[in-house]
Amino acid sequence: MGLELYLDLVSQPCRAVYIFARSNNIPFEFKKVELMKEQHRTEEFQKVNSLMKVPALKDGSFTLSESIAILLYLARKFKTPDHWYPSDLEKRARVDEYLSWQHINIRGKASKLFVSKALVPVLTGQPLSPEKLEGITEELNIVLKQFEEVFLQDKLFIAGSEISLADLVALVDLMQPVSAGYNLFEERPKLAQWRRRVEEAVGKQLFQEAHEDNLNIKSLTPDKIAPDILERFKHMVLKHVGP
Repeated sequence: MGLELYLDLVSQPCRAVYIFARSNNIPFEFKKVELMKEQHRTEEFQKVNSLMKVPALKDGSFTLSESIAILLYLARKFKTPDHWYPSDLEKRARVDEYLSWQHINIRGKASKLFVSKALVPVLTGQPLSPEKLEGITEELNIVLKQFEEVFLQDKLFIAGSEISLADLVALVDLMQPVSAGYNLFEERPKLAQWRRRVEEAVGKQLFQEAHEDNLNIKSLTPDKIAPDILERFKHMVLKHVGP
């Protein structure tokens, strides 16, 4: 059996895995797991990932969860170009540093803003209060400043002059607020230039293709979600953005 990747491209970790595999011509079978239909909770999927999360990988009898672990596994197994996860000790440490930091910072704050702007109005019938939204936006702005000053600095990419896994993961996460209508690149020229470099490195068409479902999230309406799932999902979303 060949490599299978279980993905839903509305999820940013899934998009990062998908783009990396496609841009490196890694052969895999795309197994779609629709989160809105709770296919990640099925008995069949739990045989692949008992944590009931996507992305998930199945390579023969070997299974793996967590997007960062999957990206590193793919980079090592398929011996992708060195710049993705550099053999140079210091460059690799820079990649590891960002991947260790990003979970509750860039990914966490970007996802929170996305949920607030794109999902709360759909699930509750009214937008989040301006005061609450302003606070969540400021949380993201703080980590964006850290990203520019600490991780990107004056380099072309996070680990130096070439794209790495850190750049791919970062940009995919930062596209979440963009898809909800918050253009965080507009007043940040250095960040906008870095975005163009990352997109060009992986291929603009591939990058856009991977984000198509997410960019269409505004067309989501409650009637497209099963009633029993809607209530559970609403509870999860409101818990994510806080009281």
